Amino acid sequence: MAKTFLQVQKQIEQLQKEAEQLRKKEADGVLARIKEAIAVYGFTAADLGVGKGAGRVAAVAKTAAKKTKKVNKQTSGAATAKFRDDQGNEWSGRGPRPAWFKAALEAGKSADDLRAK
Repeated sequence: MAKTFLQVQKQIEQLQKEAEQLRKKEADGVLARIKEAIAVYGFTAADLGVGKGAGRVAAVAKTAAKKTKKVNKQTSGAATAKFRDDQGNEWSGRGPRPAWFKAALEAGKSADDLRAK
């Protein structure tokens, strides 16, 4: 026999209650371990990023996150082309100038002439 919409809704509610109970039980265990670590290692509120000294900890974390983003951005594949010629050559403007770019400059073109639109 196929389940009805109401039966499925009731089952969802029961599963959500069960999930919340499991989450609370797990969270209680995590909190107990955190409290133990605080007691053992003598962490302060500032060390944990809460309280008066939290600003510095948050600033350091924010700076670290920016550095990580910057590294990820640099290694995340090819950059968009800033310069392009009629032959289909492209250059992002990063790194050494490619031979085709140098040749075009020597032929009398300017960097603005080669700028991708």
